[in-house]
Parts: sequence; C-alpha cells; structure tokens
Amino acid sequence: MIGRFVARRAAMLVVTAFVASIAVYGALFIAPGDPATLLIGGGKPPSPRLLAEIHRQYHLDDPFFQGYWRWLTGLLHGDAGQSLTYKDSVTGLITERIGNTAFLVAYAAVLIVVPGIGLGTFAALRGGVGDTLVTVVTTALMAVPTFVMSVLLIWWLSVRWGWLPAYGAGTGFTGRLEHLTLPAVALATAWVAYVAQVTRQAVRTELASEHVETARSRGVPERFVVRKHVLRNAAGPLLSVSGVAVAGLIAGCAIVEQAFGINGVGALLVQSAAKQDLAVVQALALITVVVFVTVNTLVDVAAAALDSRVSLKDSA
Repeated sequence: MIGRFVARRAAMLVVTAFVASIAVYGALFIAPGDPATLLIGGGKPPSPRLLAEIHRQYHLDDPFFQGYWRWLTGLLHGDAGQSLTYKDSVTGLITERIGNTAFLVAYAAVLIVVPGIGLGTFAALRGGVGDTLVTVVTTALMAVPTFVMSVLLIWWLSVRWGWLPAYGAGTGFTGRLEHLTLPAVALATAWVAYVAQVTRQAVRTELASEHVETARSRGVPERFVVRKHVLRNAAGPLLSVSGVAVAGLIAGCAIVEQAFGINGVGALLVQSAAKQDLAVVQALALITVVVFVTVNTLVDVAAAALDSRVSLKDSA
C-alpha cells in the first residue's frame, strides 16, 4: 500500500513539474520587451540585421513548441541555455550560487522547526501565562513582513550593536554561519510563529482527545501520556506544517538575499528578471516550483507513514 501511495505521489510530482514547465516557458515567451537588446546596450537604436542575427543565434524567434522542446530537453541534460546578461551558462551561474542559498534555507529551517515546535508544545502543555505570552509574541511576529524584519535586524544587531555582519555570505562553515545568522533569522521569523501556532493547536487537540483521557484515567504517568499519545499523534500535522514552512523559505530567499547582499540564486532571480534575462529566469522559476512540490510530496509521504489514522488509499 505504501509503495502504491509513493508511486502515485511521484506521478503527481512529474505531472506538476511538466505543467509548471509549460507555464513558466509560456509566461516568459509572451513577455513584452526584446532580450536581444541586452547584448547591444545603450546608444543609438540597433540595426534590424544585428537584431535578427542575435535572435537567430539565441533562438529567440523559434516557434513556441520548438523553443519549449529545445529548452526542456536541454534542462534534462543539464543545459539551461546561455545568460544574455552574464555571458555565461545558466547552469554555471546557478551552480556557483546555489550553495549559499542551500545553506541559508537549511539554517532557517532549523530555526523554524526546533523553536516553533518547542514553543507551541510548551504553550499547549503549560497553559496560563506561558500560553498567553507565546500566543501574543507569535501573533505579533507573524504580522511582520520579511523585508521589514531584515531592516530591523540589520539596524539593531549589526549597525547599532555590531554583533553580526550584515553583508555577504562568508566563506567556510563558521564564516557562513556567522554571516547568514541574521538573514536566516529574518527569513524564519514569521514561519516560526506560524509553526508554533499550529503546534499549539495540534497538541491541545490531542490533549482533549478521548484516548488521552482514557490513558490518564488508567493511571498512566503524564510524561508517558504526552510522549506516547499526544506528541506521537500530533506528529503528522506538525510534520506537514513544518514541510510547508521549509518549502515556503524558497520564495522568501530572494528578498533576504537582496537585503543582505548574499550572492545566492534568489538574488540572481531578482536581478535577472529586472534585466529580462529570460534563460536564467525560466530555469530558476522551474527549479523553485519543482523543489517546492518535491518537499511537499516528501512531507505528505512521511506524514501519512507516521500517522496511522491517515488512510494511504484515501490520501493518494
């Protein structure tokens, strides 16, 4: 049963990626402007002959399906085309920058999952003042946009106090850890609050469930009830919301990388979109969609496997 469930999810992933590739290529295919002007620069208007030669060389005038098929088959072979702005292969540009983004996302993911689940569990189990305090703080943090949090952290912890650097990604593990702490915190803050709120509600729901009351009436120690019945049964929803949060980090990377001057794929996407560098934008947009859907697919499979109350047949 689990094998069939995974196969169905994998098939859905492939179909979603295929549809997304058509949407990404199609949206940029009909976008206004002429990318060929990037190679010519300013000055007097280019000659039609020169523009035609650039269009031919970079296949800018290919029919939609012909251009899409060339682009898709190239991607499947690791060739995402040439960047008109950077005069380099798109694959090389992404490979050069993806390490910084992957480190940032992984760092922020740890800052989301550990404090988020910890705070939500604490609030649900303790109640009272602790519950109120966690709820108020997390609700306030959820209302702060990522770019505002980035500016506040730069001003407070870097400019005013000088505790942490506010620019660049650093080198080596310790250098990256130091330079990416503020960006990771800015990226994770709103998601930490969201995970904490969902965790709090999931744990409170399990605490009020019938099987927990039955276990308590039989004299089962509270710590065993919490670990065996409450947290275990709440693991499915917690894993799901954590997966959505981690996948959502991909979209927020562009804002944070721009704010902190990080040479990552998020900043590359913003810069390339501003310059109409279609090959880079197409590749990064598709990669973002595929990674997002892949993470959510893996989370769905793990959550279904952990939560015995979820029917794999129905979930598929």
